[in-house]
Amino acid sequence: MTRIAVHIHQRYPISGRQELYAAKLAGSCQTFVDSGLADPKFTDELVSGSDSKFWSCVSEALLAERLKDKTFPTRSKPGHGPDLLVLNGDRKVWIESICPEPVGLPDAWLNIQPGTVGDFPHQAILLRWTSAVKEKAEKLLGSSDGQIAGYLSKGVVAPADAYVIAVNGCRLRHGPFSALLGISQFPFAAEAVFPIGPYQLHINRETLKVVARGHQVRFHIEKPNKALVPTSMFLDPHFAAVSAIWAVELDGSSVVGNQERSVAVHNPLARNNPVPVGFLKADDEYVAIEHGDEYVFSKVEQACENAG
Repeated sequence: MTRIAVHIHQRYPISGRQELYAAKLAGSCQTFVDSGLADPKFTDELVSGSDSKFWSCVSEALLAERLKDKTFPTRSKPGHGPDLLVLNGDRKVWIESICPEPVGLPDAWLNIQPGTVGDFPHQAILLRWTSAVKEKAEKLLGSSDGQIAGYLSKGVVAPADAYVIAVNGCRLRHGPFSALLGISQFPFAAEAVFPIGPYQLHINRETLKVVARGHQVRFHIEKPNKALVPTSMFLDPHFAAVSAIWAVELDGSSVVGNQERSVAVHNPLARNNPVPVGFLKADDEYVAIEHGDEYVFSKVEQACENAG
């Protein structure tokens, strides 16, 4: 067996479902290496014993697998720049991936115990999404203090290139169940970059009738230390170079019957470097359409109806 196969089978040693799962992961990762698309240090990091590095590597391999029908141009410096590069016609589409660790999430959420009921830690999960998106936006644009240059200023990514942040939320799930949707019932990826809060009803105190309803406008969420984290990146022209968020839950477990869903959230300000709807392999896609002096945010089918 290859180093990759040995390591993954050691991680998942039980015969049956685990064995099938390990074979799937090992095959996908080895195919990624054999294709020449992987970073030169990919195998060393995957087998290092670090969970963070392992899932980062697995994420890259499974994303590339999702994009296998795309054109991957030859890169002059493998391992230099964003994780993946594909072409949409003549336009380069760079994909920078991240797999957030479940920091701050209760064990009862991550590891379901029969006969127990737990809370939905939506705020803690959203903080992981905002942190992931911010980290990868800074990789493109540079750090906010100007001390670290980004891919744009280095000339790695051109202004007309598309740049997609792929966030693999597989480690934030409720056991085997999907957790792409936040408290608003829109994706966490959308709540991280648009000021979309929980759905609310306005009730008349005297008549007790509902007089209005809609989502709260939420421009920040609060960290445990009371610091405020912005949630309106896709309304800020500074981040117009970020084309979309590709939210996925890729861990290879569909081979044993689990879902591996994905959604794409498009940046309405990325007018010079958009990713067309349908280009990314997503189950659902969301866009924000200008309507007067507002944006109407919705799934693509609903957006088409609103535009019509």
